[in-house]
Amino acid sequence: MNYTENYKGIKIDIQAVDTDLPDSVEQEIRDSIDKLIRFGLEINAVDIYFKSEGHSHLEEYLIGMRVGIPGKDIFSDEKGDNWLQMLRNVTDKSIRQHQKNK
Repeated sequence: MNYTENYKGIKIDIQAVDTDLPDSVEQEIRDSIDKLIRFGLEINAVDIYFKSEGHSHLEEYLIGMRVGIPGKDIFSDEKGDNWLQMLRNVTDKSIRQHQKNK
């Protein structure tokens, strides 16, 4: 699945390799962007990469998120087994990186 959207003037590019994402993930992405904006990030673009590794019950998921802001972009990633929780975690990591680099 490849998906591009313009949300509140922010280009969102989603790539899901070898995996199907639940519909709730798209809304969670928008919620994550809203949270990033509330923490003062001036966002130009967000690229999110979803990938599943392994087979059947040993499957592990990977999310990578790049937040394009003026200056140096923010990148965070997470491995786990729950897409929504992992997306919340990479959002929180991005906020912490931004606050650390202020």
